[in-house]
Amino acid sequence: MYINGEWVLSESNQTREIINPANGEVIGIVTEGSVEDSKKAIEVAKNAFYKNGWMNSKARERAELLLKISNKLEERKEEFAYLDTLNNGKTVRESIADVEDAVNQLRYYAGLATKPHGQTYDVPDDIQAMVVREAIGVVGIIVPWNYPLVMANQKIAAALAAGCTVIVKPAQQTPLSVIRLFEIIDEVGFPPGVVNLVLGSGRKVGAELVSNPDVDKVSFTGGTDTGIKLMKSAADTVKKISLELGGKSPNIVFADADFEAAVDYALFAIFANQGQVCSAGSRLVLEESLYEKFVPELVKRAKMIKVGPGWEKGVEMGPLVSEDHMNNVLDYIEIGKKEGATLLCGGNRIVEGDFSKGYYVEPTIFGDTTPNMRIVQEEIFGPVLVIQTFKTEEEAIELANGTAFGLAGAVFTNDGAKAQRVIRQLRAGITWINTYHPTFNEAPWGGYKQSGIGRDLGTYGFEEYLEIKQININLNVEPSGFFEGK
Repeated sequence: MYINGEWVLSESNQTREIINPANGEVIGIVTEGSVEDSKKAIEVAKNAFYKNGWMNSKARERAELLLKISNKLEERKEEFAYLDTLNNGKTVRESIADVEDAVNQLRYYAGLATKPHGQTYDVPDDIQAMVVREAIGVVGIIVPWNYPLVMANQKIAAALAAGCTVIVKPAQQTPLSVIRLFEIIDEVGFPPGVVNLVLGSGRKVGAELVSNPDVDKVSFTGGTDTGIKLMKSAADTVKKISLELGGKSPNIVFADADFEAAVDYALFAIFANQGQVCSAGSRLVLEESLYEKFVPELVKRAKMIKVGPGWEKGVEMGPLVSEDHMNNVLDYIEIGKKEGATLLCGGNRIVEGDFSKGYYVEPTIFGDTTPNMRIVQEEIFGPVLVIQTFKTEEEAIELANGTAFGLAGAVFTNDGAKAQRVIRQLRAGITWINTYHPTFNEAPWGGYKQSGIGRDLGTYGFEEYLEIKQININLNVEPSGFFEGK
């Protein structure tokens, strides 16, 4: 771990094996952090912010450090991508895109750090009134395993650009690329205690970050159930939080959509990164008149997806991240069968030959679903697509909004007015028309309803790490005369 500018082992002396999900092999051993490690990191982050002056650091200084990280990360792009593929299971081409995103995030927030942010305004009195934005303080960053590098990086970059100090807790399963990132952070020369890395479980390390009163904010990406627990714990100290949580996102396809594009994106929406994407288009909401043409083509194409180790040439879908998660996805597939949905393709673990050593699940599609089914309502977080059908525009909107989530959604149609009507009715924070999944560092990322609170990325993500302060300056200094003294 990296605490106060030094590489350290856990106070617990415990370790954790890191597994390659493609073949079940141990690819690393890391120290396993404890509550005491969390407390130590929080203390040094607090001292770095308040006592050692990081709260008064200059924006240009912070920007230059972020740019140095970005340059070094770009130089090692292939190394970081391969490491994420080994640790997470995703394909190398997806991992390369993640590293490129991370490089651009650092550069984006380096630029944003030095831009104006504040207000002056006229008031009735002889007062110069203004608003300034100040770093929120000590930030706990808790990130998931599906995008190990890029999701940690986007929070780190925004928080450091804003002038905060941070403690980062990566997912237990996938810490390797974040550890490598901290090698770069160590090289570029941040003051001790400004950026800290604590490995370990959410039950110990994460819980301490959330409950400790010296942590001013927690930024969390992960499952909704965990987010609810985090929110309850944070309430005890009225801690500021941002939560990017689960999704069960609808991909609405109308009969007048471009057929080839709609089929292609329906596959990409759910099977990219093995479906382990919070914003995955896991519900295909399909116009009924298109069903007989669309679904057979969709199923045929799904069966053609090449599954295998993410580093092998031509592989389009890798393994799930862990054996436990694979079993959870397989359990949901069994639930779908028992609920009466029709299994159109997939549904099995792939066990032929060397596949038996990894955590592979076939691309899976269910038809004949009803809105109350668990596979329709609950986030499976795997390569499992459920199809819902509609007859009218109103019914499509009702189905699309018919879950507790509201992270993402898409509409496919060649009718521009209809596309706008429907997309504006979706209760979701991230939406697309005639595409799915493009993500931009300039745009806010987050959801409605039980998909979270607050936003990552863009100026909105930057503002998550800033406090707002008003300052009023008297331009006519004389006694107020409020108390006459008679």
